[in-house]
Amino acid sequence: MNIRIKFQKYGVMKFIGHLDMMRYFQKAIRRAGINIAYSEGYSPHQIMSFAAPLGVGVTSDGEYFDIEVRSTQSSLCSIRALNETMVEGISILEYKRLPDTAKTSMSLVAAADYLIYGKPGYNFLADNVLDLQKKVQDFYESQPEINITKQTKKQEIQMNLKPLIYKMKSLNLNSQETLHQLQVKNPEILAMCQDSPETEFPALFLQVCTGSSDNVKPELVLESFCRFYDLPYDPLGFQIHRLEVYAKADDIPVKGEQERRKYQSYLNHQKKLCQQKGREFPQFLTLGQLGKNIESSSCTGEAP
Repeated sequence: MNIRIKFQKYGVMKFIGHLDMMRYFQKAIRRAGINIAYSEGYSPHQIMSFAAPLGVGVTSDGEYFDIEVRSTQSSLCSIRALNETMVEGISILEYKRLPDTAKTSMSLVAAADYLIYGKPGYNFLADNVLDLQKKVQDFYESQPEINITKQTKKQEIQMNLKPLIYKMKSLNLNSQETLHQLQVKNPEILAMCQDSPETEFPALFLQVCTGSSDNVKPELVLESFCRFYDLPYDPLGFQIHRLEVYAKADDIPVKGEQERRKYQSYLNHQKKLCQQKGREFPQFLTLGQLGKNIESSSCTGEAP
């Protein structure tokens, strides 16, 4: 049985690297009593894979990893059991069952949403939201190309960032409408807004291409933005927060010819429904939307 788990990462845990996070969850899964499946052979290990590694220092409301289990309780019980074992800075948000032939989340990742705002004591990209909005228009909307030089492990390559940035806009982070629309759950952001309810916090929203083939880090966009306006680029002055990770809506997230045909039929039906209601079919779906909650008539509140 395949399970997709969504979690958030904040506080001091943002300084924990990806490999250490994997080791942490391997232990937390055992402590929570999740009946996870192990690989066969001389060196068995938990069957677990993460969607998109998060950079050190970056917080997130939308991290995913997949596991295979031999049996499970309901989503509600499993979330409760896992959260009882979590340290401060990690919270489990979703626990959903996937089809038996589901592709891994890592193979499906296509885009991600990011929120970038200034840390206390540092100058941000603009003094207010209107000023930042004008800068975004000149940098992103007015330029036909955003050419940069990207340093890889082996060489420098020239690339055009423009087609890999799907959305870029300015917003006031200290707005209930913004927080609700972006579904921000990070307690640090919520506390910051609550402490200064009348203060305007200019922030940058990015939706960029993410995945194994084309992967755009928000730092790359931010550095190019600062260079365009001759602004000092100080990585320590910005906080990057990942909001969500997506798969392409048209991608078939299952393996097997029969399963793929069935899912394609489901997609076609959903597109017709959107057309009938006069709505546009979404380009992306969150990784969590590809799974379903596990229902149960009762939950004891004890670890399974």
